[in-house]
Amino acid sequence: MSGNWVIGLTGASGAQYGVRLVQVLLDMAFDVHLIVTDAGWRVLQDELDWSASKRADELEKHFGGRKGKYEYHPIANIGATVASGSFRTKGMVVIPCSMGTLAGVARGASDNLLERTADVMLKEGRKLIMVPRETPLHAIHLENMLTLARMGVRMIPAMPAFYNRPASLEDMIDFMVGKVMDSMDIEHSLYRRWGENNEQPRP
Repeated sequence: MSGNWVIGLTGASGAQYGVRLVQVLLDMAFDVHLIVTDAGWRVLQDELDWSASKRADELEKHFGGRKGKYEYHPIANIGATVASGSFRTKGMVVIPCSMGTLAGVARGASDNLLERTADVMLKEGRKLIMVPRETPLHAIHLENMLTLARMGVRMIPAMPAFYNRPASLEDMIDFMVGKVMDSMDIEHSLYRRWGENNEQPRP
């Protein structure tokens, strides 16, 4: 495996999904460009006990020493490589995606590096996948999703399935990450597919 993917983590609940996706991609020798919003760091702290004041240490602890390389881009660094369409990537996944980030991308705001990078994916015709995590949804949320879906953005709401008989929280996380990787066109064995009788090994 090879190539660059941009992964964005925002302030929606479900930081576990983003962390797991980055780890799997790195283990498969993909290179990852990571963008985390300020609210995303707060969720990492609240849900996974990451220290927002020791960001470099946390990133190395959870993502270092794997086959692929990661590069962290601060949210305010609008001059980062990924902010330019001339920098080639395979695409971008925003996981989890807050309704604020969704709205910013839908209106083309580019108020920070994550929104600008998503805008680059749209203008360059590259893959853009969003994993929205909010409930209940009101009409503005749905309209923003529809606006982006009409532009080719893949919407994968954080809705774990149960037909694969998940036995743990990790199984439920892997199901969602696997669904995202299906849309990334990356082969994996993170979950048991419908009609498969045997459990799939976890990487």
